[in-house]
Amino acid sequence: MLDRTVAPPVQPLARVTLPAADVFLLPNGARLHVLHNDAQPVVRLQVVLKAGKWYEPAPGVSLLTARMLLEGTRTRSARQIADEVAFYGASLECEQGFDRATLTLYCLTRHVAHLLPLIHDVLTGPTFPAPEFELLKTRTIQNVQVERQKTSYLAAEQFSHNLFGPSYPYGVKFDEQAFRAVTQEQVHQFHQQAYQLSQAEIFLCGDVNEEHRQLLHEMLGTRVSSPGAFLAEPSAPSPQNKPEYAHVPVSGSLQSSLRIGRLWPGLSHPQTHQLQVLVKVLGGYFGSRLMKNIREDKGFTYGIYASVGPREHATSFVIGSDVNAASTAAAIQETHYELRRLQEELIPQEELQTVKNYMTGKFANELSTVFEQCDKYKNLVFHNLPETFYSDFITQVQSVEATTLQELAQAYLSPNTMLTVVSGPSPS
Repeated sequence: MLDRTVAPPVQPLARVTLPAADVFLLPNGARLHVLHNDAQPVVRLQVVLKAGKWYEPAPGVSLLTARMLLEGTRTRSARQIADEVAFYGASLECEQGFDRATLTLYCLTRHVAHLLPLIHDVLTGPTFPAPEFELLKTRTIQNVQVERQKTSYLAAEQFSHNLFGPSYPYGVKFDEQAFRAVTQEQVHQFHQQAYQLSQAEIFLCGDVNEEHRQLLHEMLGTRVSSPGAFLAEPSAPSPQNKPEYAHVPVSGSLQSSLRIGRLWPGLSHPQTHQLQVLVKVLGGYFGSRLMKNIREDKGFTYGIYASVGPREHATSFVIGSDVNAASTAAAIQETHYELRRLQEELIPQEELQTVKNYMTGKFANELSTVFEQCDKYKNLVFHNLPETFYSDFITQVQSVEATTLQELAQAYLSPNTMLTVVSGPSPS
């Protein structure tokens, strides 16, 4: 008879192997990465370009460029683009990130050939029509105005601003006046320089075949960039880790939002996987120390987390939570207590093993589809990581000792090295 009071045994994950990607250099210099899996007749195509916030000549230019790609081309209106995507039951969007912009298409395998001309048109022939351009600016400004009524948004914005610096691309705040001043000409010029297909990393995954590869070769691999069209790699000063306290006043708010953190080693750091274990113990899952203390024991919040945000030019560590305004100081104090406890006490073996099991199990689950596998593979490409990065993850997570984690906590988790930002009512 099954005893439901006894947890089933946990089987350790012995090893993990990402499917190998086939990489092709296209005639124009772009790279095509292909991951094949025919479990479902679905394909995802992503065209990734150095067209994120890091590369923009003025605030807002990269965002407007990415969002305007689907608003009309020389041969299609925005309505025609949307209708064509809908006709084939596909999904098409362009997202701007801190480092890169990504055009993503999901479609059935049999429709790839029909949709590739549209992809080429959207990438190479946008017209940035004036009515849609002005409407997009207005909508974006209104959305930010709504977001800035939330303490969580204000705390996150101020945290990045203070952590990276006001002139660092990752730390620049949204400036409504500057955003309104962006012109179509600026967006057009940025597109001409940043959306060069010869500089693209193209990822094709799912139920793909040789015909798809040849079509991509013809559609996206033959357009050669004009001389001198590329954006220069910008040089930004290195962000400095400055521990300090900042308060963003929100009068009348019943809650405060906290952000506590610092600059953090990037993914190429030799102990990056062990640092991930340390962060998970602190606040990376529902049974973490911060959750047990500040949610379960003290009742200050519904949730609190600790996470690492790796980007191509800098990485951050942040603890975030929304707490009852009256409990703000106590929540910060308890957070500091948990940081110091990791520095002063060894993590019990049972707790450490639970976190190891959670991390390896979650990692295995994150590889369940070819799209998730491709996302992991993209990290290797964009962060210049070795092919063994994920197999090393399993090995290092399972073998890390409590003494090593204590040493890492002493090096990176001192409360007096942390930037603290509070958004909420002024303390009485």
